[in-house]
Amino acid sequence: MWLLIPDSGLLFWMVLVFGIVFVVLARYGFPVILGQVDARKAYIDRSLEAAREAQARLAGIQAEGDAVLARAHEEETRILTESLATRERLLAQARADAQTEGQKWLQEARRQVDQEKERAMNDLRRQVAVLSVDIAEKVLRERLAQGDEQQQLVERLLDEWTAKKGSSAPASSAASSEERKEEK
Repeated sequence: MWLLIPDSGLLFWMVLVFGIVFVVLARYGFPVILGQVDARKAYIDRSLEAAREAQARLAGIQAEGDAVLARAHEEETRILTESLATRERLLAQARADAQTEGQKWLQEARRQVDQEKERAMNDLRRQVAVLSVDIAEKVLRERLAQGDEQQQLVERLLDEWTAKKGSSAPASSAASSEERKEEK
């Protein structure tokens, strides 16, 4: 049991050593330890503040990014709308231009057809006139084989021709036709 109860001298020396160690630690050790704890606390506080600022900046950046994304989406929608409107306008203009060009070609084709038709009609009239003259010539040759009939036809044609020229011409043409008859 004597091991469990300390001796008074031992107790004195233990208290004295504890006091010296405590004074040395209080004088030199605790301020350093407290300084380190305070520095660590300040570092942690600064880190927490920096984290809060970073989180706030991140939230701001995220909000700004969302705003930029929304503006980009609006711009994309506007550009798509404008491009669709431009596409429709260009298509309408191309249709109108094509229709106008088609109308020009159709009018040109009609004009050419009318010109060809007119040429063909003129050619046909010329051929009919030539053919009529040829037929008339052959008929007249056969009918006017005798000289008297030929002379009478010539006189009748001259009378008709002079009658067409004027009203004074028939009197002179009648006189000339009488003269011709006497010459026979």
